Amino acid sequence: MGRVTDTAAPERTTTRDRILTAALAAYGTDGYSATSLDALAEQLGIRKQTILYWFPSKQELFEAVIDDAAASLIEAFDMAASTGLTGMAQVEEIIRRVLRLAVRRPELLGLVREVSRPGSLSAARLVDRVAPTFARAADFLSREMDAGRFRRSDPSMLLLSLYSTVVGVAGELEVQRAIGLEPTLRVAVMRRRELVRFLRVALVEPI
Repeated sequence: MGRVTDTAAPERTTTRDRILTAALAAYGTDGYSATSLDALAEQLGIRKQTILYWFPSKQELFEAVIDDAAASLIEAFDMAASTGLTGMAQVEEIIRRVLRLAVRRPELLGLVREVSRPGSLSAARLVDRVAPTFARAADFLSREMDAGRFRRSDPSMLLLSLYSTVVGVAGELEVQRAIGLEPTLRVAVMRRRELVRFLRVALVEPI
């Protein structure tokens, strides 16, 4: 399964990939419970048995979608981290890529929201997939604190706060689209600037 950039949805050509794309859109928009394999099959113009050939159960399809979405999210973070930037410049690059994902592939953040619901049996799977990326991010924050570019605090707790804040703002754009308000590039840029100002105060400027 090919990995993709954060600028557009992956190009799907095989039956398996087409199923994953349709399932991601359905799970990320309507949720797991409201998505049926029969509806997916009808949408794709294939038999339900074809879906079950590739994914023996609805839960296994859901887990494959989580893995696929996690790979896209991880790639966005890894591409931002590979720039070699430090301090707020690195944070701003991550924000830019995450908000770009929210505008261009809202189903990804919709899936994160679905998996993160209380009582979700699949939350641990997503956490397991992104754990190495989060560990690298915590190491980055610790190094930046040691270098004096960020205010000293607990890196893991700070990372959790950053994650919640950035994904929360990105989710606003995803919700706009869900209720019929297309998020424009201008709106995304404005939200990014507001978010950067907020995080600069939290990370750098003295309280």
